[in-house]
Amino acid sequence: MPVWPQVAEELRRRLDDGQYPAGERFPAVNDLAAELDVAPSTVQKAVAALREEGRLYTVLGQGSFVKGDG
Repeated sequence: MPVWPQVAEELRRRLDDGQYPAGERFPAVNDLAAELDVAPSTVQKAVAALREEGRLYTVLGQGSFVKGDG
């Protein structure tokens, strides 16, 4: 089983717990990769999944942000 779904689930849990508040910048891929001890490409796939789910959005040149309920 690929690792990225497990990483995505951990990031979902953190979002649900409010660790990353709505409107705030989401941690950088490389920072999360180092923290979770996985490859950056693994985190990129997890972040892409969260973006597809509507949990995150990306601003070109600024990074990913946590999407609010509204």
